[in-house]
This record gives sequence, C-alpha cells and structure tokens, in this order.
Amino acid sequence: MRVLLVGGGGREHALAWKLAQSPRLSRLYAAPGNPGIARVAECVAVRAEAVGELAALAERERVDLVVVGPEVPLALGLADLLTGRGIPVVGPTRNAAELESSKIFAKSLFARHRIPTARFATFEEAKPARAFARDLGGRVVVKADGLAAGKGAIVCADLAEADRALGDLLDRRTLGEAGARVVVEERLEGEEVSVFVLTDGERVCPLAVAQDHKTVLDGDRGPNTGGMGAYSPTPALDDHLMAEIRERIIEPTVRAMAAEGRPFQGVLYAGLMLTAAGPQVMEYNVRFGDPECQVLMLRMMSDIVPAFLAACDEQLKSFDLRWYPESALTVVMAARGYPGDYQKGTRIEGLDEAAKIESVEIFHAGTVASDGAILANGGRVLNVCALGKTVTEAQARAYQAVDRINWPEGFCRRDIGWQAVEAEKAKI
Repeated sequence: MRVLLVGGGGREHALAWKLAQSPRLSRLYAAPGNPGIARVAECVAVRAEAVGELAALAERERVDLVVVGPEVPLALGLADLLTGRGIPVVGPTRNAAELESSKIFAKSLFARHRIPTARFATFEEAKPARAFARDLGGRVVVKADGLAAGKGAIVCADLAEADRALGDLLDRRTLGEAGARVVVEERLEGEEVSVFVLTDGERVCPLAVAQDHKTVLDGDRGPNTGGMGAYSPTPALDDHLMAEIRERIIEPTVRAMAAEGRPFQGVLYAGLMLTAAGPQVMEYNVRFGDPECQVLMLRMMSDIVPAFLAACDEQLKSFDLRWYPESALTVVMAARGYPGDYQKGTRIEGLDEAAKIESVEIFHAGTVASDGAILANGGRVLNVCALGKTVTEAQARAYQAVDRINWPEGFCRRDIGWQAVEAEKAKI
C-alpha cells in the first residue's frame, strides 16, 4: 500500500522509520520530510501547513493512507479534506482537533464531563486574570488558548511570574492571536507522565507510556521547550494506575467528544500529573508527542500499519499491540540559544560513527542537506535514541552516541531519564 506521512521533524522521522518496516508498504511519501526521512521515503516539497496541496498530492499519487505527524495541519482541517476525497487518515477532524488547538475548549470539556483536572478560569483581559491568579496564591500555569509550538504554557512559581506571563500574552501579545485568550489554572504538584492511545472514535487501544523532559537545563530548570528528551517505560506508572487513568480520564474523554458531535479518531496524547489526589489531566494533544514518539517507535514490536488502518476503519475492538520489553531513551540535541534565538546553517559531523553504536538510532528533527553535508536548520535538531535492558543502559548508550557527534554549536541536557535511573539504583 501507498502511505503519505505529513511532517518533517524528529517525530516524523521515527514514524517513517517504523512505517518503512511494514511488509504492507509498497511506497512511502513524506511531505516535506528531511534528510533522515529521505533515506526511507520519497520526500515531496509540500509544507505540512499546505493542507490543500497535501490533499491533492494524496489523491494524485493514489495514496491508501495518510499519517499526520504535527498538530497544525489537523487544526487547519487536513483530515476533513482527505476524508471528503475518500482517503483514510490517521488524525482527527478540525472540530475534534480543538482538543489541542483550543485550551479553553479542552478545559471546558473537562468541566462539563467531570474529567479530573486543575481548577481554572478563562480570560481575555489581564486585570481579572491577575485577580484570579492572586486567589490561587500566584502558583499557577498560564496557557495561551491557541497553538504556540510548545511555548504557550508558562509555569509560574509566584504572583510576579504570573503577572509577567499575563502581561506578555494579554497586553504585549507576544504570541499574537494564539495568546489573545488564556487559561489560568491551579499549578498541580506531582510527577508528570505522557499517556498515549489510538482510538477509532469509540474504542481505545493503549500505546506505551513515556516521560519527557520539557525544560531546557539539567535538573529540570530553565524555560519550557518542545521537549529535550524522553524515555519509556516509566516507573511512575503501574498497571493499577494505568487502569485508573483509562477508566477516569481517557475513555470518558473519548465518550465526551462523541457526545458533543466531535468523534475523535487518531492518536490521543494525554499530559497527566500524578497528584496526591490521583491522576489529573493537564492537556491533550491530538497526535504523537515529540520526542515521546521516538521512544514509542523504538519499543513497538507490532507492525504499525494495521493498527492505523483499524483506527480508520473503526475496528479497534479487540485490537492489541505488542511491545519490546527493553527501555528506550532519546536525547534531543538543540542549537545553542534554543528555545530563544539560535543560529541556523551550522555543520554537523560524526552522525555515521554515532549510529554504529549497538541499539542506537538517530532521528533528524531540524536538519537540511547541502553539498553532501548535514546542516542544522532548526531549534531542536537531532534525536539520539537508544534501547537498553534498563533505562540506565539506554541512557549510557545514547550519551555515548551524543559524544561521537561533532557539532560545536549544539547542546543537550545530560540527565535525560534521571528519575528512572534513580529508581533503578534504589532497587539494587
């Protein structure tokens, strides 16, 4: 079968790597792809945001399935265009994608259907928002309503930080229309986890769980980013807790979306906080996480194509996926300055030597090929991934590979997976 993969980041490289292993695949296209994806797919120069061109490409190439990596094309209605042409797509309609593209819609849905979440209120003006933040003692999270490329959630330690965040979004409009309306919510305390399922709109098929590291600096310090690393599985979740999450959060969300006329089909990604009062949902994403997708694809034993087709055909009832027992870990290498200003066009060497290490895969996230060289072309540039019998072993292999890469203008956190490594040491 012929498959079109939409996107060109590290998540999409991991998906392309996994899709290419399917015996059902006859041809894989990627739009726009990247130099890493080009090793396993035919890259087509169509931007992920150009939804009309993507739909035309899928129709012209007689594509049997479209897999959408990033959230923006879903928010722009790509799935609607494809289904209108009879082309199966892994991803929700535009209305269902509001679960991610509008934080206000999502939080209101949680409230209407009693899905556990933090206390919140929504605002369009800074003055009442500051008053609400004051009522919560200043320890709040300020979230832009719209999509902001992973930079729309500001975690505030006190009222001064909340004041600055609200001023940036509502007064100075630093995120434009995406931040013209905000959610101010109570800051939950606990351990954060990422839970993924595949759903056909009614039933869910659980995927592996992961934990990511959002802040830019070691020790979970510094500003939030799109993600500096991830690992799977996590010691924070056992079977009992996973059953509770599915029963109290995931399945009620799928039912709520169907009840409101927005049936959700595709990958559902819940960002959860494990609090003393039980798991609570912070936000949903309507696609795989990045870099969580990378560790999930490394651990997935099953062919991913039948799972995607079952979700499209509403046939997930009794569907199951198998996973390798090993742990997977990914380290994000980013351009110095990220998540602020950074330089593009710097040369990266040593990738082939790094990839020779046992059980290591390197996924390209923000690269471009030029005269036979690989150059940095984004903030998050490479995902150095490894499998191991334990997270500790996977971590050691990943950093061994990192140290073979010659890129003076790049950096990474050196403590990805620290929670699991400490838990493993405690068992010895």
